[in-house]
Amino acid sequence: MSQTFAFSRIGYVYVPTTRIDESIAWYTENLDFKLMNKFQYRGSFIAVLHHPHQHSIAMLLIETGDKQPLEIMRNGKPFPIMAMNCPDIEYTHQLLTDKGLVVEDLQTLGAGGAKYFYFRDNQGNLLEAAWSKWDPQDEMKEDFV
Repeated sequence: MSQTFAFSRIGYVYVPTTRIDESIAWYTENLDFKLMNKFQYRGSFIAVLHHPHQHSIAMLLIETGDKQPLEIMRNGKPFPIMAMNCPDIEYTHQLLTDKGLVVEDLQTLGAGGAKYFYFRDNQGNLLEAAWSKWDPQDEMKEDFV
């Protein structure tokens, strides 16, 4: 007997940008995304970006004339809109720092089973780089580069 679910996974996330081409370049050059498609819909452009992980969810950059960077307020402090997994978070932290991005200090949770740091994209959206010993292991997409 098979189980029927109304939902099975997150399909994609939306991230706003007022300069879609600059944001596409920023995400592909700094965060290992690959542009899969760019099209116009409802009066503005949408860019579909993927990570190399076989079953990663897509990120959609949504062009808007409304400059309003996203972050969640959590107990009076900014909290990121999404977290991206890093196989080697120390490497990622150093790489983004070397590229001149403003990144917060690397934080360790518990006995070292999880690590994270926050940073902002070129539009001011607050993001998280994260690693934990519980991250799913999966294949990488073929011919991704």
